[in-house]
Amino acid sequence: MVTFQSSDLDRRLNLIKEVGHEIITEEDLLKLLAEKKRPVAYDGFEPSGKMHLAQGILRAININKMTKAGCKFKMLVADWHAWANDKMNGNLENIQTVGKYFIEVWKACGLETENVEFVWSNDIVSDRNYWKIVMTVARNNTVKRMKRCAQIMGRSESESLSAAQILYPCMQAADIFYLKADIAQLGMDQRKVNVLAREIGDKIGFWKPVVVSHLMLMGLNKPPETKDAIERTVEMKMSKSKPDSAIFMTDSEEEINKKIDKAYCPEKQIQDNPILEYCKHIIFQKFDKMKIERSEKFGGDLEFENYQELEETYKKGFLHPLDLKKAVAFYINKTLEPVRKYFEKNKKAAELLEQVKKMEITR
Repeated sequence: MVTFQSSDLDRRLNLIKEVGHEIITEEDLLKLLAEKKRPVAYDGFEPSGKMHLAQGILRAININKMTKAGCKFKMLVADWHAWANDKMNGNLENIQTVGKYFIEVWKACGLETENVEFVWSNDIVSDRNYWKIVMTVARNNTVKRMKRCAQIMGRSESESLSAAQILYPCMQAADIFYLKADIAQLGMDQRKVNVLAREIGDKIGFWKPVVVSHLMLMGLNKPPETKDAIERTVEMKMSKSKPDSAIFMTDSEEEINKKIDKAYCPEKQIQDNPILEYCKHIIFQKFDKMKIERSEKFGGDLEFENYQELEETYKKGFLHPLDLKKAVAFYINKTLEPVRKYFEKNKKAAELLEQVKKMEITR
């Protein structure tokens, strides 16, 4: 057990714990932070379609916390992975266009890029050593284990997977070691392959990466009632495959208002309530206070300094879902306004967005 303590170490650990919905393991993370001032953390993303709130704002919030904790963050633009997974109809050029658009969105939504490096899979696949690591991972696993990792691709284990999709988890595990990542900081839906890398890392001459899995922000629809805990989390997440339940980073104010107005938000219910989740993980991360405007006949305006106050008020029934939704729509729109302006003023970004929109129509 590591007992090294300092106020700075505590600060760094607590920042990462704010990001980690699950950490495997906290003891290993503490040891890593005690030994390394600049550990490397990584995430990989498949470029496909328009970016939504969870991929944009929430991702920027979490990465900023990781870099404030002293991490060097590597963002892998997983264009070859998306190609293997048949995204954008298997058109690699279109996938790469979407990747460029994603980077522009992050620049627009407050990602502090000073300690963030964007790495393209297209660049690393030309390195023979990368494929040596992929083969080493593959040789130490089975096809059955790879199929069990299908969840990381948004697939199910029972699907008929292509040979490329069987190779995909081997590539993703290899990414960790090739990028020299001490921390695999991806979503809960990527947990299976990160655990795989952790299990085999030291056996194949590398290390056990610390797994810091972030929360999967809920979509706007009513969540499924019965499922395995991890599968249910994945099913509940905001997804571009369910556009009515997702808030996209370049949605208009009118679109956002309509989506939130129709969102699932049962009165007095705290659990599995997407509107409250956006308050906790987006609004109170971006704003010091949250004001809810109401007419005097309904009790007048309310102001909350933290999420706990809001939750308690809602749980007791002192705040109606419609009033909460109106406030959430206001703050989400305020959060996304800089992104809209960026894409209006930046010619390169605007051209990329138009290309992505055209791809969405023709798919």
